[in-house]
Amino acid sequence: MKVTFWGTRGSIAAAGPQTQGYGGNTACVEVTGSDGSCLVLDAGTGIRGLGSAVGPDVRRIDIFLSHLHMDHIQGLGFFGPLFRRDLEAHIWGPPSATQDLRSRLSRYLSPPLFPVRLRDLDSKVELHNAPDQPTRIGPFEITSDEVIHPGPTVGFRITGDGATLAYLPDHEPALGMERFPGRADWTSGHAIAEHVDLLIHDAQYFAGERAERLGWGHSSTREAAAFARQAGARRLACFHHDPAHDDATVDGLVAEVAAAAPDIEVSGAREGQTIEL
Repeated sequence: MKVTFWGTRGSIAAAGPQTQGYGGNTACVEVTGSDGSCLVLDAGTGIRGLGSAVGPDVRRIDIFLSHLHMDHIQGLGFFGPLFRRDLEAHIWGPPSATQDLRSRLSRYLSPPLFPVRLRDLDSKVELHNAPDQPTRIGPFEITSDEVIHPGPTVGFRITGDGATLAYLPDHEPALGMERFPGRADWTSGHAIAEHVDLLIHDAQYFAGERAERLGWGHSSTREAAAFARQAGARRLACFHHDPAHDDATVDGLVAEVAAAAPDIEVSGAREGQTIEL
């Protein structure tokens, strides 16, 4: 299993010399299998660069959307392979009790916000609710579960090629808890992250920043570390970097997570980085 970060920023893209180390594009992660299967986690602005790297021999791509906030779908209309007639594109997103996934995505992929409608894309597009039961795609088994973040939001667990990955880019598991972590079976996202080889997890704030933003759906450094330790993750990639944080600030955040989780290999997710599991 090969994991490549194409966008690691949260909330809004933040390009410039101060952010070039970790990258300024919003959330997008590529997961490639031994057979060439291509899974894409979220469609932030980073997905545009991924689209340029997809070879003509790729005939199917599965895009898994954790939720439909703009920083996670803004790049969808700029993903070049969606305009290929020979491509089969499956888009998976969190279920909603009020509107189906097509209706919700079409609110962005339609005028006046975007000139091309979802129905007019050249590729064969199929939309699905995020799998709540293990679903097989190539060598991978994918499942999802709802997690704490404003609006319908899911985390994804991917197993295949002898490794397991958890993707929880926007997550506030400590919300409403007097002491965190509490019981594992009452902790948002625990089943997704339990004993994974790599956990990609929200670590957007220092503790003081998060205290002023309770309910915004994100974690502090200490909470990300505590969550990873409770889950028994082997590696943690800190993700969803705040657009106001320059590279030096993110270095400090990552160092704080690493100090709070000395038994876990901790790094800050960097645009262009590839991890092989």
